[in-house]
Amino acid sequence: MTEGKKKTVKKIIAGKNVAGKAAPKRTRIKSEKSVKEEAPNVEEEFEVVSIKATATDYDFTPKEKEDVDTDFDEEGEVEEKTKTEIRVPIAVEEFDWERFESEESRNSPKYKEHEALYDETLSTVAVDEVVMGTVIQMTSREVVINIGYKSEGVVSLNEFRYNPNLKVGDTVEVYVESQEDKKGQLLLSHKKARAIKSWDRVNTALETEEIITGYIKCRTKGGMIVDVFGIEAFLPGSQIDVKPIRDYDLFVGKTLEFKVVKINHEFKNVVVSHKALIEAELEQQKMEIISKLEKGQVLEGTVKNITSYGVFIDLGGVDGLIHITDISWGRVNHPEEIVYLDQKLNVVILDFDDDKKRIALGLKQLSPHPWDSVDPNLNVNDKVTGKVVVIADYGAFVEIAPGVEGLIHVSEMSWSQHLRSAQEFLKVGDDVEAIVLTIDRDERKMSLGIKQLKLDPWQNIEEKYVVGSKHLAKVRNFTNFGVFVEIEEGVDGLIHISDLSWTKKIKHPAEFTSIDAEIEVAVLEIDKENRRLSLGHKQLEENPWDVFETIFTIESMHEGTVMEVFDKGAVVALPYGVEGFVTVKNLVKEDGLMAKVDEKLQFKVIEFSKSAKKIILSHSKVYEDEKKVVEAAEKAETPAPKKPAKKAKAGKEKTTLGDITPLAALKEEMEEKEKKSSRKLKK
Repeated sequence: MTEGKKKTVKKIIAGKNVAGKAAPKRTRIKSEKSVKEEAPNVEEEFEVVSIKATATDYDFTPKEKEDVDTDFDEEGEVEEKTKTEIRVPIAVEEFDWERFESEESRNSPKYKEHEALYDETLSTVAVDEVVMGTVIQMTSREVVINIGYKSEGVVSLNEFRYNPNLKVGDTVEVYVESQEDKKGQLLLSHKKARAIKSWDRVNTALETEEIITGYIKCRTKGGMIVDVFGIEAFLPGSQIDVKPIRDYDLFVGKTLEFKVVKINHEFKNVVVSHKALIEAELEQQKMEIISKLEKGQVLEGTVKNITSYGVFIDLGGVDGLIHITDISWGRVNHPEEIVYLDQKLNVVILDFDDDKKRIALGLKQLSPHPWDSVDPNLNVNDKVTGKVVVIADYGAFVEIAPGVEGLIHVSEMSWSQHLRSAQEFLKVGDDVEAIVLTIDRDERKMSLGIKQLKLDPWQNIEEKYVVGSKHLAKVRNFTNFGVFVEIEEGVDGLIHISDLSWTKKIKHPAEFTSIDAEIEVAVLEIDKENRRLSLGHKQLEENPWDVFETIFTIESMHEGTVMEVFDKGAVVALPYGVEGFVTVKNLVKEDGLMAKVDEKLQFKVIEFSKSAKKIILSHSKVYEDEKKVVEAAEKAETPAPKKPAKKAKAGKEKTTLGDITPLAALKEEMEEKEKKSSRKLKK
C-alpha cells in the first residue's frame, strides 16, 4: 500500500459476516504480516475484520483455504482452538457501510460495552461551564487546550494578549461553548471564562489593593482602554506615569501592571492606574530630597513641562516651577525661546512653602544682573539705541542691552497734545533711537523719549503762526463748544462754535464739519505758555452784517422760506444766506392758518441787531399794515356828513388827507431803499 493512501480500519462485531450470512462460532486468524507478504501488490484499502465463519460462507478457493491455514472439522466448521484476527484485503467499494452503521450493529450489547469502556477514559464536560485546561500546543494564531475531553479545544491567541508570557504547560480557565460543532470540534473560549469571573476578581483587587496585569488595547479620549480580566477598563492619561505623556500611542499594545482605583457598579466602569504603583517609590525619594532643601541651594533638574507662564522642573521626584520672569533677565515672550523638554538645567531654589510642596525655582539668578554692567557714564539727555520688545497702550519698552530696558511713554513719542496708542508710533522689533529722560540705577529703571529728537514746534510759534495769518488744519475732535484742530504735529488750536459762521446758527460742530476733515482757519490769539491757539473760520471772510444793516432795515419787506417751526416760533431763510426769527403770533397768515415748513412768504423786519447778529421778522404785520393803508384811503375818499356838525368835526380830526399823503410817501421811500440795497449786494 502506498504512503499516499490512508488505512481505514473498521471492526465488525461477531455474529454476521460481510455477506449477511450467519458467522461461524470460532476461527483462527492469520497475522497481519503474513497477509501483507502474501498480497504485497494490493492497492485497495483493507479492513480489520473479526470473523467467525465456515469455509462455505466465504467460498474460499482451495488456494485461499490453504492460505488461511485453518483446520476444519468434518462438518466444515473451523476447529475451536484459538481466537485471533486476520486483516483481509477488501476493496472500499465492496464494503457494506450501510450495514456497518446500521442501528442493529450499534445497539448490540458488545458495541455498547466497548463504548462504555471508552467513555470511562474521558472526563465529564458540561456546556456553559468554566473548567481548567492545559496548554498543549501554541501556533502563531491559535492555542490548543486539553480539558480531559475526547478532543482538544482551539482558542484564538488574541484572547491571551494580556498574557504575552503564555507557554505550553500553563493552566488556564476556559468556557465550554459546545462539546462538538459541525466539524466535531470542541468549542472553548478563554475570554468568556475571564468575563464570568472578572467582576469578582476586579472587586477583590480593589478591596485588597492587589496589583493586576492588563493589556493596553487602544487609545481613547483622555486616556487608554485596558483589558483587565476580559473587562475594558479606563486608564486616564494622568494615571499612566508621573511624568506627562507626550505620545500615548507608544503604550498601545503593551502589557503593564495596574492598580484598580475606582469601580462604578451602576455603569460597570472600572478605572485603573499605573502611576499609583510608582508613586509610592517616588514618595520615598521625594521625602529625602525635600528634607535637604534650602533657599539658595543649586540643584540639577530636568525640564518636565513647559507652559505659557513658566517651566516645571523635575528635581528627581520633586517638581519645582521656574516662573517666566525668573527664566532670563531679558524679556521672554514664551519659555520655549529659552528651554526645551528633557533639557538638563542647574536651577536655584528661591522659595518653598511650609509643607515644601510648592518650590519656586530660578534660572536667571545664576547669572549677574545686566544692570550691573550698564555704562556708568550713561546720563540724562544721552542718546541711546535699542529694540522694541513690548508694546502697551501707555508706551513701549525698549531693550538697550540684554536685560536692560527703558520705557518710552506715549506722551514722549510725539509733541502732539492728542494722546494716542503707542501702536500708532512703534511696533515690536523696531530699532529706535531715544533720549534718556531719567535713569535710576538703584531701582533699575529708565525712561526714554523720542519726540526730543525733533525741534519743539512751540519754540518759534509766534514767528510761524502770526495772529491774523491763515492756515489749513485738520479736524481732530468735537466738543459742544467748538472744534479742536491740528495745524501741524504738536500744534493744536480751538475754533469756538461762534467762530464757525457769520450767518448760520450752529448748535453742534458736527453740523458744520467732520472728524479728519480739512478746514481753513485764521489765527486769532496765541498762548505760548499754555500751548494754546485760538482760531476762527468765519474770520476768513468780511463781516456781512455790515452790509445786512443797510439791507434789512426796520419795516423793510423781504421774501423768505420757512425752514423750521417749533413751539416758540420759526426760522426763516432770507436772501444772501442770512436767517431770521419769527414768533408764533407773527407767523399767522391772513387766512388765519399757521405758516408751514418750506412755505414762501413775505416778511417785514421788525427788529435788527448787528452785535447779536439777530433779525426779527413778522408775516402778519405785512398784511395788517396793508389793510390799514387801504382803510385809511377809503375813509379819505368818503365825504363827511353835514349833520350833526360836532360829529363831523370829530371825524375830520381822525381822518384827513394830510394823514394819507405821508403814509403813501413812506411806502414809496421803503420800496426805493430796498431796491438800492439789492443793487449794492449784486455789485
